[in-house]
Amino acid sequence: MSQSRFLFFAAVAGFLGVAMGAFGAHGLKHILSGHDLDIYKTAVHYQMWHALLLALLAVLPKQRLLTWAAWLLIAGMVLFSGSLYLLAIFRLAWLGMITPLGGVAFLSAWGLLAFVAFEHQRN
Repeated sequence: MSQSRFLFFAAVAGFLGVAMGAFGAHGLKHILSGHDLDIYKTAVHYQMWHALLLALLAVLPKQRLLTWAAWLLIAGMVLFSGSLYLLAIFRLAWLGMITPLGGVAFLSAWGLLAFVAFEHQRN
């Protein structure tokens, strides 16, 4: 898969993050409880930060570990932010069991980026 595909995914994730943020701020602020709105905002923040990292990875030279990191970011956004959106809006408590899997995907992506940077510096 080409790096431009990851730039496309980053753009879509960023677009959806802005849209979800606006929807939460204007459409849900009077519907959701303060606690649920905080959960929703966390989903937006994590999605946006990781969309930016995905865009960065998309413009770096293609490397196997960075490709893995990009896929992990996509999985993390779906699992972490996606589960939190659904948890906040529909109050489906069982989705809270999925959220940590997205967190592990995010951590793994950051770890791979750190490893690649360390190896690059070492060489």
